[in-house]
Amino acid sequence: MTTLPQSLTYRSPRARLATTTPVVLRSPDGSRSQGELQVVSLTGGLLFLPKPLDQGLRVKLMFLSQKGAVLGTVEMLSPVNWGMQPFRFVSLEESDQRRLRATVHSCLQQNNLDEDWMDKYRARLSYKTPKRKRRLPRLLLALTLTAVCLGSALYLFGTHLK
Repeated sequence: MTTLPQSLTYRSPRARLATTTPVVLRSPDGSRSQGELQVVSLTGGLLFLPKPLDQGLRVKLMFLSQKGAVLGTVEMLSPVNWGMQPFRFVSLEESDQRRLRATVHSCLQQNNLDEDWMDKYRARLSYKTPKRKRRLPRLLLALTLTAVCLGSALYLFGTHLK
């Protein structure tokens, strides 16, 4: 198995999975537990577990992605809350690393496409078309006032001239 580098100078990109991804965890004593993978990166991830595992426990983790099965040894970290527990990869075979990298890359591309679409949608919502000057209503108002004034003037002159 290939050991993963533990001190990275940058933070590995995190991919939030679009679909529910079940995981199986196998402890050294042979017991198994199940959970759901919420977030994954090249160095670790976040699991939803019915019951948290002991911090520092090393287990085998397996999940199926669109790119294939990923199997590796992980170390469980301190739980975030009762149901959420992060982990870090301790070792992965080279083929599993490739599948994991392809999975993360695919999720990030999909997220970027979703964000691009959302950005365009938000930009369109915030774009306001320039208001046209309403000349026709003003013209009709002026013509109506002119007609009323002329009609009133003709009426008044007509009644006074008789």
